[in-house]
Amino acid sequence: MKKFYFALDTVLRYKEQVLDGLKAEHARALARVRECERAIEELELLHLKCTEEFRQNKQDGITIREIHTYENYLESLGLQIRQKKEQLAQLKKKEEAKRNEVVEAKKETSTIDKLKEKKQEAYNKEVQKEEEQFIEEFVVTKRAMARLGG
Repeated sequence: MKKFYFALDTVLRYKEQVLDGLKAEHARALARVRECERAIEELELLHLKCTEEFRQNKQDGITIREIHTYENYLESLGLQIRQKKEQLAQLKKKEEAKRNEVVEAKKETSTIDKLKEKKQEAYNKEVQKEEEQFIEEFVVTKRAMARLGG
């Protein structure tokens, strides 16, 4: 019997390549989300430290100009945090869209893969059936030859 051939092998390989590409894109999108989250944490930590330093300096006594400098800096940090959070929301939307694309591509690939498995299984059963038939014919022929010779 000839070797197993799956007609959709090229389609399956193409779908797997597409899936791998989408997984890589999703990983990059996820990395951008994590990077933005770290940046927000750093800004919030900086804001907290500056607020604490400002509070301490106010207790110790500082000039009006220094107070304005602290307030402006804290306001700037707050704005940066808000902007980063907006950016994070956009990055999360993009990451979720990529994840959904990966899921869809995985469904397509697994559908073709399952079909290939079923075809392979049917092929293997057919091979086994032919081998059993060959063995049966061999045994019958050997018995017939033994009767003729015996």
